[in-house]
Amino acid sequence: MTSIDELFKKSGIPSKRKLEPLRDPNEIYKAVRLSGNGSHNRNGNERHVQIDENDQDEAGPARPPADGDDGDYGPAAPPEGDDEPGDDDEGRFFGSGMSRTEATIMDYVEGQDAGGGSGGKEVAEQPPPPETYDAAWLRRTVLSFERRINRNAELRARYEAEPAKFIASEAELDVEIKALSILGEHPELYPEFVRLGSVASLVGLLAHENTDIAISAIEIIGELTDEDVDATDEQWNALVADLLDADLIGLLVSNLDRLGEDADEADRTGVYYAMGIVENLSSTRGGLGEEDEDEDEEGEEGEVGEVEKDGETATKSKRTRAAAALGAHEGLVRWLLKRVQRVSSKAGVPAVTQNRQYAAEVLAILAQAEPENRQRLVAQDAVDTLLQLVAAYRRRDPEKGSDEEEYMENLFEALTCLVDDAGGKQKFVDAEGVELCLLLFAAGHKKSLTPALRLLDHAAGVGDGDGATAEAAADVCRRIIDAGGLKAIFTLFMRGEGHHSKKHGKNRKKALAEQTLHGGLTAEHLVNIFASMLRLLAAESAERIRLLAKFVEKDYAKVERLLSLRQEYSDRVTAAEQRFGDGNGDEAERLAQRLDAGLFTRQTIDVILAWLVAEDDGAQRKICVLLADRDETLATLRLSLQERRDGIDPDVADGRDTQEMLTTLMGFLEG
Repeated sequence: MTSIDELFKKSGIPSKRKLEPLRDPNEIYKAVRLSGNGSHNRNGNERHVQIDENDQDEAGPARPPADGDDGDYGPAAPPEGDDEPGDDDEGRFFGSGMSRTEATIMDYVEGQDAGGGSGGKEVAEQPPPPETYDAAWLRRTVLSFERRINRNAELRARYEAEPAKFIASEAELDVEIKALSILGEHPELYPEFVRLGSVASLVGLLAHENTDIAISAIEIIGELTDEDVDATDEQWNALVADLLDADLIGLLVSNLDRLGEDADEADRTGVYYAMGIVENLSSTRGGLGEEDEDEDEEGEEGEVGEVEKDGETATKSKRTRAAAALGAHEGLVRWLLKRVQRVSSKAGVPAVTQNRQYAAEVLAILAQAEPENRQRLVAQDAVDTLLQLVAAYRRRDPEKGSDEEEYMENLFEALTCLVDDAGGKQKFVDAEGVELCLLLFAAGHKKSLTPALRLLDHAAGVGDGDGATAEAAADVCRRIIDAGGLKAIFTLFMRGEGHHSKKHGKNRKKALAEQTLHGGLTAEHLVNIFASMLRLLAAESAERIRLLAKFVEKDYAKVERLLSLRQEYSDRVTAAEQRFGDGNGDEAERLAQRLDAGLFTRQTIDVILAWLVAEDDGAQRKICVLLADRDETLATLRLSLQERRDGIDPDVADGRDTQEMLTTLMGFLEG
């Protein structure tokens, strides 16, 4: 194959091209037009033209031919094929200035420069290869990022009073910040990003004087910590640990304080992004301390907690350093509590904005994440604050599908978490939370009824609490009765089948649909409240006697309702067992399906019936008659309580006391 050097030797191209003097185009034109033979006089050093005295035509294009004249007029057609040797030098003005051989050589060289091996323009026009996102790319990106930070800081310090001289560097810095967003698609690079030390640089930008730069950094941190990022726990934890070490939480709070939501849309967006980071860090996707290793050693039982008393299966949140650090920051908790109360002062803005709703959601997430978080929230009077906010829904329901509807649900969710602990229960009683729930029951608004009932259920229950929790729950039960709550909750309980039977047509169908949607949860929460009161109210106390009297009145109508409800849940559990089949899957899966069908609620009803058998002879006779109608006996209830007792871990809080209570009740069901 001919070498490139040989091609260049043959081309005759001088090693250095000289700039040729430009000639006046008018001079060229006139010289050609006035020449007798249309060519230059090349025989002398001076150029001469011969003028025909008889030629009176003016310079310019020829006149149109006369009629019948077949002569050729106008400019000559361009020559076909290669240029003739006699072409004038000015032809280079209308071409590339290179011969075909020279052009071929240049095409070959351009092809080699473009990385092709065959030469030619086709290779040079190929698109560049796609970017490879690896450690080398990250190092280049981080280096450029750090340079932009330093350059901007230098210009700001030098021209502090002249923003025009450093504003361009901030625009360049903003571009570099946003370039890091691609890192969220490659979480395998997180450990290298941490090793390079740029996490602290990114977090440090939250303190930038320009809030737009701070908001961009907040947005990128939110993208990198998003739960949708396909990162392993190790990758995610490495990043989050470095973020926390760089004082991310403190800088987030300082930005929440300085951003003006009412004045600027960008600031409002920045606040939203900041709360998004708090939500991301409260995630249960991975632990950051030794406690997670201990939980992993416990196996599956360490990962999944007990079924909640309302029949919902709950996953126990792993204790994460991030969630604990968030709840421990008083400034963050204080800001969230203020934000859920603040109404925008801007005209035309709804009372509940997206950020106000999000603040309520973040509060609920923090309350769910850690017991310590709940204690800190209670210490800052969160229970009283949230109760005042939900009190507004005694008179109305929020608009369906609005931010306010979700806002209300999040307020109730946060309260429900707070009253699971002894301190929260006591604050709930002191702030007249029981009375507020009863008012919400009486108002009968659909949106607030079920959340309020669930709140009272958790407040009156012991859950996995200790002795202090049980005593605080007993105070709630006594307050329910002292506030006249028995009438309200038993009225709700007796709304069973046929409650909407007088309605016809579309109204009846709609009522039945609402009953199917809400009736199950309502019944479950009420059953839990009854079970808590029967367990916690002291024997022979006035409150206990009043409770038992409610079950006895009207010829044990409430007992009949209990048995009817028990049959409904028994049918559901039986259907679930039949769908699962015998020998199909493991026992844990079978239990999960039974629980989803309502096993826990049916067992709770059996506990209530056992209490009534033990407390009242008339109730015992009524229960035996109703069970016989279904070919069942007290032994059926005993087996149910035994299954419940055997499923309790005696090592958990309140586990041993619950087992002892069930064993005692089983003794009343013998014979």
